[in-house]
Amino acid sequence: MSRTVWITGAGSGIGAAMAHAFAGAGYDVALTARSRDSLEEVAASLEGARALILPGDVTDRPGMAAAAEEVAAWGGGLQVLCNNAGLNIPKRSWAELDWDSWDRVIDVNITGALNVIAACLPVMRAQQDGIMIHTSSWAGRYHSAVGGVVYGASKHALSDISSSLNDQEGVNGIRSTALCPAEVATPLLTRRPGFDPALMAAMIQPEDMAQTALYVAGMSPGVAVHEIVLAPVRR
Repeated sequence: MSRTVWITGAGSGIGAAMAHAFAGAGYDVALTARSRDSLEEVAASLEGARALILPGDVTDRPGMAAAAEEVAAWGGGLQVLCNNAGLNIPKRSWAELDWDSWDRVIDVNITGALNVIAACLPVMRAQQDGIMIHTSSWAGRYHSAVGGVVYGASKHALSDISSSLNDQEGVNGIRSTALCPAEVATPLLTRRPGFDPALMAAMIQPEDMAQTALYVAGMSPGVAVHEIVLAPVRR
């Protein structure tokens, strides 16, 4: 029996690695990001796996609701959500307060995540089954000066949102996990002010995150993995 995963932020980095991991495990893979070109590149690299390309912005609430319905109709259900779309910005401290960019982080990392969750809930409730895996952050578990004020706040919110799903939706067969990695070698990390790209090889790799998500998806239905915290080894 085929299983379907929907991955947001699937055009690069962690999302693209998740697409490869789940496709390799035999899942039908639905991919969402703002850029159709990036999604087509990822889908073409999946070596014949069944893939659905759904360009979209997670801040588009009606668009995400329609996308979830399309994924479920295409896949004959929706067993796993990788709620991965996220954003950080250069201006991260109170001394650099910039409302336009800070509001955008909140829109994507909190409201966008809520939009995708709400879009999936009717499908997963109806089938009495579903796993939601959210890309939170080390900064969603501990304060991180380098992560920034608004990013840390947004990821703390996402981790709590994940906990609320386990508290309220377990009765419907729905489980939720917050993945809380420290530095992951993605394009997002390279935009951190003052970051040295030479350090990328020492960071958590996107493939590590993908394998962690696949591990969560493979847990028995009676187990909810609330949170996984990852960090690169200090040397």
